[in-house]
Amino acid sequence: MAIVARSIMDTHRDPSVAASLERAATGPITVDITTTGRRSGMPQRIEIWIVEVGGRLVICGTPGPRGWLANLRADSAMTVHLKDELVVDVDFDAQEVTDPALRREIWTHAGTEWYRNQSGLDDLIADGPVVQLVPREERRLGAVR
Repeated sequence: MAIVARSIMDTHRDPSVAASLERAATGPITVDITTTGRRSGMPQRIEIWIVEVGGRLVICGTPGPRGWLANLRADSAMTVHLKDELVVDVDFDAQEVTDPALRREIWTHAGTEWYRNQSGLDDLIADGPVVQLVPREERRLGAVR
């Protein structure tokens, strides 16, 4: 998480933003995300969990169609709205995680236990939606972790 927190602090110059996101290292944090509707072109805001796995911020879901994922496949730009201890918006790009080894690492992490209780591990690895959040400034520089 230190890598992610450092890049967010470099981009936003606000250590409290990085500290709030670092809480994801100990388990999921509840946030809102705004994506652009793939058909409507309008902002779509939902509540979702973010978890940190191996220095990456990720959003996961149980297998099945997900509007947020379809929107991010069409336009990877998104805003994460922190809303608990700190209320702030942070811009990210989403990258869908397709590498089987990384998917296994994410789905076996303690922070994704809730999902494993909903679906079997093999189903999650094969079909559970997973995106990695890359801070917008970092994405512009071409550095993806």
